[in-house]
Amino acid sequence: MKNVIITGTSRGIGLELALLFASQGHQVLAISRKVAPELLGNSNITCLSVDISSEEQLNQVATFLVSTWKKVNIVIHNAGVLVNKPFLEITSNDFEKVYKVNVFGVAYLTQTCIPYLQSGSHVVSISSMGGIQGSMKFPGLAAYSSSKGAIITLSELLAEEYKEQGIAFNVLALGAVNTEMLQEAFPGYNAPTSAKEMAEYIMNFALTGNKHYNGKVLQVSSSTP
Repeated sequence: MKNVIITGTSRGIGLELALLFASQGHQVLAISRKVAPELLGNSNITCLSVDISSEEQLNQVATFLVSTWKKVNIVIHNAGVLVNKPFLEITSNDFEKVYKVNVFGVAYLTQTCIPYLQSGSHVVSISSMGGIQGSMKFPGLAAYSSSKGAIITLSELLAEEYKEQGIAFNVLALGAVNTEMLQEAFPGYNAPTSAKEMAEYIMNFALTGNKHYNGKVLQVSSSTP
């Protein structure tokens, strides 16, 4: 059984991921600002109310790892913030809010976990088709899509930097998934893929994908609005 860290577990894909891993007997550290009631009381899930954009709050994760788990097998960077505004209306605070979670939070949490990752560990970052060079882009998502492109490059670099230690870093660039965040970006659009269906794919990839991939970006999209 694996020790699995998942961010953004208060709703959507992150919530479904935590429940799926726990149902298979894995130990889950569920990290989000708000704790989902559905996760409480599950013996395989530990919930931490943490804002990953805060280095100070991430000390809670470090304390948990050093005192309880001692090692981490899988990290899934799923938390994300989206701002949907015309480019001229996006403020510096908007950009900072998005990048603090979508990029800096990924970097900070990875730094926290590195001492506990061993050969065979797998770090999976959830990006977006909007972050893929040459993909279709949508007005209003300048901050979000550019941040998702940034974590692709970050993961590629970390895969190279830590390949000798046997730690794999990969990215899943998702298309449309029927989540609350999708509705924030595309109100009224119903995606053909549910959060649970995507969570099942991500879980299987997190468990086995590092046997075949490192430093790769896989496009997981049957539908892009």
